[in-house]
Amino acid sequence: VQLQASGGGLVQAGGSLRLSCAASGRSVSSYSMGWFRQPPGKEREFVAGVGRNGRNKDYADFVKGRFTISRDSAKNTVSLQMNSLRPEDTAVYFCAAGIVSHSNIAFYKDSSYQYWGQGTLVTVSS
Repeated sequence: VQLQASGGGLVQAGGSLRLSCAASGRSVSSYSMGWFRQPPGKEREFVAGVGRNGRNKDYADFVKGRFTISRDSAKNTVSLQMNSLRPEDTAVYFCAAGIVSHSNIAFYKDSSYQYWGQGTLVTVSS
C-alpha cells in the first residue's frame, strides 16, 4: 500500500484546510485509517481515525469539534477537514493505514499502523 497525502499549506488562524490521502497498490477498505501530526520539535501524535466501516471515528481532544475525518472506499481515499485552525495546529500531517480495530486502544498509537504517507505541512499563522 502506498499513501500520498496532499492539501497542506499556509493558512491564517480561523481558516480551513482539507487534507486528502490517496491510497494505491491495493484497496485499504480492510484497514483502519488515521491522521497523525508532528508539530515542530515534538513527537508524532494521533489526530483522528476512522474504522474499516467508515462509521466508527474518533478524535484527539484538541481537534474535537473542529476536524472531521472521512473515508471513501470506492475512491480509496481518506480526508481530514480542518476548520477553525489555530497556530498550535501547525505540524506535518501524516495519513496512515493499519490493521487495528477501532475498539482497541492501539487504534490511537502510531506503532499500530503499517503504512504511512510522506506527510504534508500545515502552517497556521496568527
